Amino acid sequence: MRFLKKAPPFEGGGLVIFLDVQDAILAEKVVKRAGYATKMVAPPPELRKGCDLALEVNLVEKPAIERVLDEEDVGYVDLVPINTSMAQLLDIVKVTDFGDWTMVKAGNMKLSFEKATGIIVNTSGGGCPDIPHLHAQMLDRKLTEAPLPKEIGFTLCALMLNRALEEALQLWQDGGRS
Repeated sequence: MRFLKKAPPFEGGGLVIFLDVQDAILAEKVVKRAGYATKMVAPPPELRKGCDLALEVNLVEKPAIERVLDEEDVGYVDLVPINTSMAQLLDIVKVTDFGDWTMVKAGNMKLSFEKATGIIVNTSGGGCPDIPHLHAQMLDRKLTEAPLPKEIGFTLCALMLNRALEEALQLWQDGGRS
């Protein structure tokens, strides 16, 4: 059974900018493994350098995070401060309550689960080639027993479906069940 730990309060204030999705995915994994808080976000258009994803990090940890990324040879463009005049970061996760079911949308991917049981009743969205496989592996499984899409998929759609699964699991564990 998989359980998520409660993350400490997230301060933010800095964005790690990438040229491609694979680097963003790897960077998130490396930064979290090193013990730093991070959140995947969509950066404001003026900061995008080819990838529609960025990592929001605690700006006070900038030197340490840059060191971790450099040591792990993760490609990134820059780690920049977010100032208040910039466009607001887009939250890539949205939740919709449908009574007995909850739908979690991350990017263009959606995962719906039954509140009472935590069973995944649907996944949808995306257009990536690994989506049918991910859907087949996750459908009719409990949130706690579903495979992590980022471990069995290889696209941005898999990453977003993984985000939806993480949020759904957190909601369900926090009492989002009937």
